[in-house]
Amino acid sequence: MSTHPGNASARRWLVTGAAGMLGQDVLTALKDAGIEAVGLGRTDLDITDPAAVRAAVEDVAVVVNCAAWTDVDGAETAEEAATAVNGTAVRVLAEACAAAGARLLHISTDYVLPGDASEPYREDAATGPVNAYGRTKLVGEQAVAEVLPQDGYVVRSAWLYGEHGHNFVATMLKLAALRDSLDVVDDQHGQPTWSYALARHLVALGQAALDGKAPAGVYHGTAGGRTTWMGLAREAYRLSGLDPERIRPTTSDAYVRPAVRPAFSVLGHDRWAEAGLPPLADWHEQLAEALTAPGFTALADQARDGRAG
Repeated sequence: MSTHPGNASARRWLVTGAAGMLGQDVLTALKDAGIEAVGLGRTDLDITDPAAVRAAVEDVAVVVNCAAWTDVDGAETAEEAATAVNGTAVRVLAEACAAAGARLLHISTDYVLPGDASEPYREDAATGPVNAYGRTKLVGEQAVAEVLPQDGYVVRSAWLYGEHGHNFVATMLKLAALRDSLDVVDDQHGQPTWSYALARHLVALGQAALDGKAPAGVYHGTAGGRTTWMGLAREAYRLSGLDPERIRPTTSDAYVRPAVRPAFSVLGHDRWAEAGLPPLADWHEQLAEALTAPGFTALADQARDGRAG
């Protein structure tokens, strides 16, 4: 672990991309844990600006990088611009953390993997992105590994949903107020992950890193179990008091999009044990807890009343 003298007494955490769904939840989780933190959104910090990044990281103990280019389809025609944010800027941030003696928790994605497996991907599985977005995120992962071999943590997540921002679960509940039935893809497999559950684990990982208990490297921040998008939609409806049979299965071929999606995004979670931490809970358990949040209950109420929000 780093012993940079300028960071010896630092206690503050920095969350980049703090205005996004996960960023907001990380700030909430830090507050719940009694940890002092600063959140900077895109309008507060240009992570492609080295001088601004160095200034932001100064006297910070842990940086949680939630800032990213997240437009998967848009990256297909703007890969250079996406790489500037998901790759080049991550190297800038890692270099600033190295100079300040800060730990970096960088959020990555299942899209760095080829998606053609039949068993959960281990953390050390060979990468092989199938789209531009995955390639840009892999550049970021490589930067963290190269610049911060002892203080860099790459946490891959997938199928994130939460109370803040646009996501699949919220969309399904909104559409329930507008349509009698929905066709949802049933041939892509993954692990629906509640953003606040991931946020809590990120805080625990950062604390373990500061305590010298968590080895650097790749961790998989996804829920336990597995399902399909149709399975997730049906369970969200069931838990919200809606008829799950309103969700009908279809195939990926029915929704052709610019970027290819991995067919199999199930990740293994062995490395959490090395940090002395349990893996995230099963996706059913996470979803049941998430749907009690006010934002989701309001959407469910509107759907049951047949009203759009």
